[in-house]
Parts: sequence; structure tokens; C-alpha cells
Amino acid sequence: MKVVLFCGGYGTRMQSGPGDVPKPMQLVGPRPLLWHVMRYYAHFGHRDFVLCLGYGAQHIKKFFLDYEESESNDFVLQGGDLDLLSTDISDWRITFVHTGINSPIGERLRRVRHCLEGEEIFLANYADVLTDAPLPDLIDRFAAADAGASMMIVPPPATFHCVEVGAGGLVSGITPVSEMPLWANGGYFALRQEVFDHIPENGDLVADGCAELAKRGRLLAYPHRGYWRPTDTIKERAALNEAYARDEKPWALWENDRVVAG
Repeated sequence: MKVVLFCGGYGTRMQSGPGDVPKPMQLVGPRPLLWHVMRYYAHFGHRDFVLCLGYGAQHIKKFFLDYEESESNDFVLQGGDLDLLSTDISDWRITFVHTGINSPIGERLRRVRHCLEGEEIFLANYADVLTDAPLPDLIDRFAAADAGASMMIVPPPATFHCVEVGAGGLVSGITPVSEMPLWANGGYFALRQEVFDHIPENGDLVADGCAELAKRGRLLAYPHRGYWRPTDTIKERAALNEAYARDEKPWALWENDRVVAG
């Protein structure tokens, strides 16, 4: 099943290095966010990727063109010959498509439609959110549903409290937003070709495509209350780096199932 990844965002709230590095290329540990997201999909057998490039595309291309397996895999070095004991991306197929510098997500998807011909169901992701969600279950539920798209939804990540105010301005209740009956877009999608019918030129995947499918009763929600972490800010990425350094990586499901090189 093909995986479309939107990699052309500016990531202005995450900048701490070179100014033209797109958000998915910001590092978590020794590898960029994009790599972590792709390894998640590959862990479940989805290794055919379509990268929607835009801002900072050269960084993404260079990363894969110069990819060094030895940085994240064990190996034996003897007489100058390198024998990898495991691999990351040797069985991946990656299509690189420039989809515009300022294109909305929906337009980026429209511009790679030709790469998805014959795909009854395909996956899509913003390439900057990490999770331990059971992807096969998300796909199976969608495949069995009469829907044009499925969106993973998660409790709002905000830490503020909602305050209920009664008569006379007296507070009648305080509830953490995470305990409210609210859900946020988790950024993990399973889509059918039908979604293209509802995304106009320069449109958005969620505000246009998913919103129209929802009106028609054709959008399936997949609730996930497990591990899910956005990386919109430097603070959030720093927290991921700290967790990585402590070897706390719930999203790295592949580390329990290493692929031995032949």
C-alpha cells in the first residue's frame, strides 16, 4: 500500500538550524522526523513512499541520496569490507515529487495523483507526528467501512484547563482539556480515490476533502488514546530528543523486529 508523505512545510516554529530545512527533516536522535515516520510505516510492510516535496526539497533528496546505513545499524568491518547485520531502507521504494513551495496539503496530494493510479486505498501523513497506533487495525477498519477517508483522531495535546462558569460568575467546574469530549486530527490518514472528488485546486485535504466527506457521512474516525506526539515547536522536538536519549521511544516499534541483512 502506497504512503503519501507531505514534506514541504516551512516549519518556522521549529527552526533551530539552517533556515531552509523543512520541518520533517528536523532531527530526533541521529535521524530526521521523516525517517522515523517512514520506519513506522515500513514496520507494517508499507514501503512504497511518495514524498510531496516543496520548501527545502534539496535537504530531503540529499539525505536519501547520501544515506548511510551504518549510522543506525550494526555491522562487521573486516579488511575494509562492511557487512551490515541489519538494514533500514534497502527494500524501500521512494518517489520524489516537487509539489510546489507554497501549496496547501490538498494541492500537494492532487499533484501526486498520477503516482496513485490503481491504488484503491492509500495512506497519507504530515510526516511530523510520531505514534504507536496499530496501523493494521486502522487500515482494516477503513477497508471494511463504506467511507471515502479515515482520519486518526487523538485527545487534544494541550495542557490547559477548561473552566465552567455559572450564575454570578462563580466557577462550577474545572476540567483538563484532555478529559473533555473533544478530539483532534492526528495526522494519519487512509484514503480512497474518492477524496480527490472533493479537493479543489489549491484546496486542503482536511478543510475541503475531509470536511466534504464528513458532510456526506463518508469520513471514518479512528480514535487513538495511546502514544501520539506532535513536533510543531522546538520545545516539542526537544522533548522527543530527551526521550530518545533516555531510550524511551514508544513510536520505534521496528526496534523489536529488526530485519537481518541477507
